[in-house]
This record gives sequence, C-alpha cells and structure tokens, in this order.
Amino acid sequence: MKRTGGQLIVEALKANGVRRISCVPGESFLAVLDALHDSDINVLVCRQEGGAAMMADTWGRLTGEPGICMVTRGPGATNASAGLHIARQDSIPMILFIGQVQRDAREREAFQEVEFRRAFTEFAKWVGEIDDAARIPEFVTRAFAVATSGRPGPVVLTLPEDMLRDEVEAPQARPYVPVAAHPGRGQLADLSQRLAAAERPMVILGGTRWNEDAVAGIRQFAERFKLPVGCSFRRQMLFDHLHPNYAGDVGIGINPALAKEIKDADLLILLGGRLSEMPSSSYTLVDIPYPRQQFVHIYPDPSELGHVYRPDLAICASPADFVAALADLEAPVETRWAERTERMHAAYLAWSTTPEKSPGTVHMGRIMDWIEANTPLDTIFTNGAGNYATWLHRFHRFRRFNTQAAPASGSMGYGLPAAVAAKQLFPEREVICFAGDGCFMMHGQEFATAVQYGLPLITLVINNGMYGTIRMHQEREYPGRVSATALDNPDFAALARAYGGHGETVTATEEFGPAFERARASGKPAIIEIALDPEAITPSRTLTEIAQTKGR
Repeated sequence: MKRTGGQLIVEALKANGVRRISCVPGESFLAVLDALHDSDINVLVCRQEGGAAMMADTWGRLTGEPGICMVTRGPGATNASAGLHIARQDSIPMILFIGQVQRDAREREAFQEVEFRRAFTEFAKWVGEIDDAARIPEFVTRAFAVATSGRPGPVVLTLPEDMLRDEVEAPQARPYVPVAAHPGRGQLADLSQRLAAAERPMVILGGTRWNEDAVAGIRQFAERFKLPVGCSFRRQMLFDHLHPNYAGDVGIGINPALAKEIKDADLLILLGGRLSEMPSSSYTLVDIPYPRQQFVHIYPDPSELGHVYRPDLAICASPADFVAALADLEAPVETRWAERTERMHAAYLAWSTTPEKSPGTVHMGRIMDWIEANTPLDTIFTNGAGNYATWLHRFHRFRRFNTQAAPASGSMGYGLPAAVAAKQLFPEREVICFAGDGCFMMHGQEFATAVQYGLPLITLVINNGMYGTIRMHQEREYPGRVSATALDNPDFAALARAYGGHGETVTATEEFGPAFERARASGKPAIIEIALDPEAITPSRTLTEIAQTKGR
C-alpha cells in the first residue's frame, strides 16, 4: 500500500515508540501535520522554535529516548538551533525534523532556504536530507540509532516539502535497536587492582545513558567500597545528596575543600562524564593531557577516551552497562579511606547550608530552606543560566534520579520550556522552574504553552533588574563602569495572570511560603516573582564587595 512521505514519517515515529513531539507549525511540513491528525502522538504546539527544541531536549534528558521536535525551514530552524546546541553539549538524544524547500528550488536561495548539512554540522551528530520518500524508514531508523548510541546527541533530518507529498511504497518501519557497550573482564580486574592500591580515591559521575537501576547500582558500589562520590555540573540527580558517601557538586563555584580533595586524589574515576570546562574549573582540577592522579575514564564513545585527558585505564561502556558489571567486583576487606569519605560528606553538608545573612528584604537562603522542607522528594527542578541558579544548585539537596533538567551548556531561557516538558511528561509530580528576570524573558512566551495545555508548573522569577552574571563579572573586572546589563522588566505576576495563570509577587522573605501555597492550590501554571536586592548577587559576596576586590 502506498503512503505519503508525511504518513511514513509518522509511521516511523510510532514504530520507534514516540508518544509526543513539540513543534511550531510551518507550511513546509503540512503533510506531516496532516498525518499526525490521524495518529495518537501527542503534539505540543509551542510559541517559539527555541522553546520547542528545549522541550524535546528535556524529554530526551528525562527518558533516555530521543526527544522529537518539528520546525519549519529558515528562521524556524535557526531559532531551534539554541535547543540543538544544548542537546549537543549535554549529550542528549534528540531528533529535529526540519521542513525544507521543495527539491526543484534548491540551490537558488529559495524562500527561507538554508543548506542545513553545512549550517548545522557543529550542532548535530548527523545532518541528513531525505530526497526519496521510499527511504524514510531507513533514514529515521538511522537517526534513532545515531542519537542514542555512543555519546548521545541530536540528529537533524530535513524534509523537502514536495517529498512529503509523494506517494510511494516503502517497508514497514521497525524500532531501532539500542547499542550496548560492556566493560571487559580484564578491565574490571585492572580497576579492582587500582582500588586495592589506592589511598585517596574519588568518583565523579556525569553524562547521560543512566537509569534508575544504574543510579541504585552506583550507590551500592560506593557503599561497599566506602568511596566518596561527586556529581558533575548539573548532573546532581545521579546521587543522593544526603547519602554519607556524597562529596558534593563538581561544577561552577565548587567547594574549595572538594576541589582540593580532587587534586590530591591518587585515583580518580570519571564515570559517564567528559570533565569539560565547567566541571573541571576551567581545566584546573586535572592536568592536561597527563593527569597527576591515576585516571580511570568510563565513557560510551571511544572518540572521547583520550580526547582531552589521557587515561591510565579507558573503558568504553555506557554508565548503565558499566554499573551492571560492578556487582561482581569484590570489595576490599578493609578500606583506608573511609574516614576521608566521612570528612568529605561533612564538608558538603557545611557548604550546602544556607547563609545566615543577605542584603535586602528577601533572603534567598530562607526561601531555599522553605523549599527543602515543603516540596516532595520527586519534585523536578529546572533552570536556565544565571547567578540565581547558584541558590538551587548549591543549596537544594537532590535525593532522587530524574529530578533535574538544566543545561550544562549554560544556555539562558531553558528553565521554562524544560518545566513545560517535564510537567507534560510527569503530570503527577511537582515541577518548579528557577529563572532570572533576564533568563525568563528569553523563552517566557512558553508560559502560554503551559496555560494552553493545563500544566500547573510553578516558576520562580528571581528579579534583580539586570543580567546578573555579566554584571558580577563587570564589577570584578571594570568596577563602577556599568554597561549593557541593566533591565527594565514587566510585572511578572501580572503577566502570569494575563496569560491565564496564577501570579504572585514576593517582596519579603516571609511572604514566600504563603505565596507558594496559593500558587500550588490554584491548579494553574504560576509565576512567583521574587524581588531580590541587586547586591545579593552571590550567597557569599555582594556586588560592592566584588567590585572592591579589583587590584587586590
């Protein structure tokens, strides 16, 4: 039986288990939209392609299966590139389908034409264009395989408009086959010997291709070996922060005590992560190319092993496959580092205790204390980029897997689209978005998407009237010379109500708890605007104090 290209795309998505897609509609893929009309795939219509792509990234981040996004050519695709870049740097499986100009108009700079194989090579693991509708099952199968194998990442498939209308015969689509990568027996024996000889071992968890079983397994491994465990930047949900083996967040603004322990370690085991610029404190924790520590790197893509750091032991395996093999590793009768592990956890607890004082009438430390005491353990927290995120990443103690969606790439505007996607994926769980005033305005229009689909997430807009991170750097490097960082903002609570949601404004610490409870009880998407004193730029230093350090 012949089917149109549009029907074949939808058929292939269903065969691969796709239940939801995000999109901004365009005339270039009307045939796909028509085929979706007859399917049971949930289509989340968004307000800007960047937000749509970030939602697909979030689905990939929280499920391990490729998030699916569809956008139109030209400006639609370039808008989506922000989400594509996040998925690439964060190793998130995602497939972006782009409607393309008709085949007979290519290479003429037709309306909204872009040659995506040239434009998006740096953003995606593979960029393909489907010229023949009969090859759709082949291309889509490959897209799922590429997006999920090795180091996961985004794939781009472009769909010429006229190809999608062609009626062709094609094979019935089948689901892709996940690729496993297991450690060898000799490698596990080598790791066991290194652990037996170590005095100051340290484990850092990161990356993707984790699941509930793997998280439970690495916890059990750490318990048996009494190992200290840190989590890489914005991968904090991989280990229970109140577990006695947890040592802290290996990210921006790392606890100096933890940084010293990593530098002094004689065996460093990096599982699933790349230890790129942010988690490595600008490549200062581990020497390049030859680490001073014995360096064991476990990663699912061989091209990453030795790419920056030359490992003493390189194991090509996904975190889930590697952890499954650890159950057979025999723990030593006596560990020499148990006291060190206890000391590192105590240092983490002290570091993650909120400060007593803060400038202004709103104290973010007390707000974080309230959140810790009044939100379920499975609450999903999302955020974009900015100094406001420090309050979440340093002072929230993540307890469970799949409770964090935040871009390690440091992209602004991510938090709200991520919250929309997370709430759509897990409607029974509380979802809280942290956003700065600058960050929120990047993709704040997706609040309308939350209202349209009845997704009662809660967004905390921490408003200090500026691009705070840049202002902080500015005061440090060019004190007193404020340039291009001040912001005049709307009334965010009124904006929420205008969209049809619930809005609150908090100008004093004690107002936050009641405001949050009202937002929660409203059953609507909510914005709580927190009016933060600009001086409260970090938990430990004010803007004035940062400016005064210049030249010291």
